[in-house]
Amino acid sequence: MSQPDAIIIGTGVIGAAIAFEMSKAGWKTLSLDRNTQVGHGSTAGSCAIIRMHYSTFDGTAFAWEGYHYWRDWAEYLGLPVETNLAQFRETGCLVMKTAANEFLEKHKKYSAELDCPFEEWGAEQIKDRLPVYTLDSFAPAKRMDDPDFGQPNGGHMEGAVYWPQAGYVTDPALSAQNLMDAAKLHGAGLRTGAEVVEILTAGGRVSGVRLASGEEIHAKVVINVAGPGSAIINRMAGVLDDMTIETRPLRQEVVHVPAPDGFDFEQDGTIVSDSDIACYCRPEHGNHILIGSEDPECDPHQWCEDDVNYNHDFTDQWTTQAMRYAQRVPSLGIPSKTRGVVDLYDASTDWIPIYDKSSLPGFYMACGTSGNQYKNAPIAGKMMTSLIEYCEGGADHDADPLKFELPYIKRSINVGFYSRKRPINEESSFSVLG
Repeated sequence: MSQPDAIIIGTGVIGAAIAFEMSKAGWKTLSLDRNTQVGHGSTAGSCAIIRMHYSTFDGTAFAWEGYHYWRDWAEYLGLPVETNLAQFRETGCLVMKTAANEFLEKHKKYSAELDCPFEEWGAEQIKDRLPVYTLDSFAPAKRMDDPDFGQPNGGHMEGAVYWPQAGYVTDPALSAQNLMDAAKLHGAGLRTGAEVVEILTAGGRVSGVRLASGEEIHAKVVINVAGPGSAIINRMAGVLDDMTIETRPLRQEVVHVPAPDGFDFEQDGTIVSDSDIACYCRPEHGNHILIGSEDPECDPHQWCEDDVNYNHDFTDQWTTQAMRYAQRVPSLGIPSKTRGVVDLYDASTDWIPIYDKSSLPGFYMACGTSGNQYKNAPIAGKMMTSLIEYCEGGADHDADPLKFELPYIKRSINVGFYSRKRPINEESSFSVLG
């Protein structure tokens, strides 16, 4: 490939979506990844949940827009008919009403404003859909060494809100590969096994990258979509000084357990977000249940120094999450053999991503996306393409932020919401919920 217009560091789902959207817009892109396969960083470990509910208006609008691309995945990509595509399973998402989420008043308000369908469910409807559930309240979430762990607090779950169009993607790594294949149809370049070790500059702006092999590749635009490695790339570029929001790798464990006997969770279950027990879950292939943590205060965050040297083995956090979920599903069998995923999130200070330019002209970032942005990859790709064209066209995004129209839902959002310089967003849940 001759010299690209733009180098994209990372081929996770968001990096691949940026490559697809930029190449469609006429950019000659080159995607680099130190992994040997597209989508094999933290995207491969993603729970790949497609949901619409957020505690901020902008978050809700972005996610509701994002849903439509997964719904119309084949049409969006335009790949040959015989291509093996990632599948979106529309199971719905049930969110328990709790004091912690203010009984979902904000979430309902924003969904209603955006014409995003949702339903109010009482206890009977929850039990009809999930007969294995008990609706005792156990809050606040505790660790297993707490003498009150597993003891109901005397209260009951009064209800929930159900978003019927939510679901999950069965193979997140494949979805990134689909996006990259679609980008290649538009001329995008790709190199795997290529590790970036230096960000090059010339004349006060970015000029390319140097690889571990010593090779230099020059381009006028470089985009950091390196997932849990994003902080290291930003440090290389020397762009941390003006950022109020930073990113760093956070270690997470996700539990896979068999569904209880007599209930087909894969077919009849749904995604559930349950802040009363600080767990979320979704159906998983083979009639399994995948259980993740909603980061309660009692669980220490496991921040990592870098995105390579961390403990890849399960710890007692696996058992804690399984046992927390067993409070809600008393018939859950917890196997002696631990199964699931240990991986890293690229988490930002307020769990809202950075989609922004940087203090180094030509160097852009789509960082801090882990845990809750997988669903937004296609629209993030579109928005980053618009942002880069806006800034490269001479606009000052810091002083006059880009207004971006979400094509499906016809709402305009202020891209400054995702600024690296924003005040920490106090409306955030400060957890994987975003």
